[in-house]
Amino acid sequence: MAQTRMKDDRDKDNSEKFGMQPASSVPLPKMRKGLKGFYRDVLREMKHVHWPTRHETNRLTGVVLAICALTVLILTALSQVFQVVFDIILRGK
Repeated sequence: MAQTRMKDDRDKDNSEKFGMQPASSVPLPKMRKGLKGFYRDVLREMKHVHWPTRHETNRLTGVVLAICALTVLILTALSQVFQVVFDIILRGK
């Protein structure tokens, strides 16, 4: 019982020190009830999204594919270099 009381006192001291409010006094946002309200909110937010044009999508897809190809080339080259280095070290050539 004494440990619980000490922990409660520490929590109270910390909440006062950091300006925190007890959990019961934190205001909660008003939410619509149920699945219907959730989907209504999703549809409303989707109207605010800036969708890229077909040109932007194609250009950015090309950028991603180019970076992927470059990464593959770099990793393949590094793999070959390390393979040669380890072969030299392990075989003593």
